[in-house]
Amino acid sequence: MSDANSFGHLLKITTFGESHGPAIGVVLDGFPSQFEINWDEFHREMARRKPGQSAFTTARNESDEVEVLSGIFQGKTTGAPIAMIIRNRDQRPTDYEEMERAYRPGHADFTYQAKYGIRDPRGGGRSSARETVARVAAGALAQQFLAQQGIQISSYVSSIHHLSVPFSTEWFNRNTIDQSPIRCPHPETSQKMQDFILETKEKGDSVGGIITTMVQGLPAGLGNPVFHRFEAQMAYAMMSINATKGFEMGDGFASTQRFGSQNNDAFERLSNGKAVTSTNHSGGVLGGISNGMPVWFRVAFKPTSTISIAQNTINAQGESTELQAKGRHDPCVLPRAVPIVDAMTALTVLDFWLWQRAYQSV
Repeated sequence: MSDANSFGHLLKITTFGESHGPAIGVVLDGFPSQFEINWDEFHREMARRKPGQSAFTTARNESDEVEVLSGIFQGKTTGAPIAMIIRNRDQRPTDYEEMERAYRPGHADFTYQAKYGIRDPRGGGRSSARETVARVAAGALAQQFLAQQGIQISSYVSSIHHLSVPFSTEWFNRNTIDQSPIRCPHPETSQKMQDFILETKEKGDSVGGIITTMVQGLPAGLGNPVFHRFEAQMAYAMMSINATKGFEMGDGFASTQRFGSQNNDAFERLSNGKAVTSTNHSGGVLGGISNGMPVWFRVAFKPTSTISIAQNTINAQGESTELQAKGRHDPCVLPRAVPIVDAMTALTVLDFWLWQRAYQSV
């Protein structure tokens, strides 16, 4: 049986549904029992990803209301699989009629056809970022559980095209991040990014950028050597998100431009079983295992593939044609990708947390 639509080990999610089908859904299995859910926090997290938030996101009008089918009783988790669905209220499959006759450049139309011999042209079906609403629902529960363990996750837009914010731990504040419509916590840079995205949107084009994430309060010891390294599983999680094209833990590629004497994080002391280092170039991970320092990483997102500028392409017969996409699309995916990155981070961390707890109990 294929696990292509599932993610996780002790904590596993399986998502289902298409962009313009009746609903998107998720089954979350392995979540601890007797956990009381804060529904206000849950709905706030869902709203962070919701379309139609601003001029910087798609105009699709979805409330993203979640229906819980199982696994929760009287506000507490039961230990049974938690099944949730989000119904698609604003379906407009006619917006995608031209995509039935031609492959969109940069999109998954051709590769889905090549793999399955059939594809859903209505917004891309399973390849649409609409699928990630299910991940955010599952991740919202994971984030609440981790918060009770003193583990906090926050992500922000650190660059858009040529505009960027230098790395600083002061930016990792959810309230400050969400004050910006594009989730960049530096007001001056945020405004420049907004102006640039709107200029690009007017031209019918799109832009990409980078999201930076930090996980604080992690215990040391999460992760495994060799094939289930902490950074390897995190990269797997991030690269499963639509439009991602790069991942780096800590200083990542920048570390290639240093000597070992410059790049090593010197140990200063131990604090409650956690290492305290003078720097954190490694991103809080050594040998595939968390060391107790804050974990931080970056994820690169390409420009949105579907744009309104006419592009050369081919049809199913291999004939040259021109395609000018219609429909409703984000000129930049990053503002709404922030809660998706938070969700996948939480699901990965909680899976490792449960794994370590099981290991220690033995």
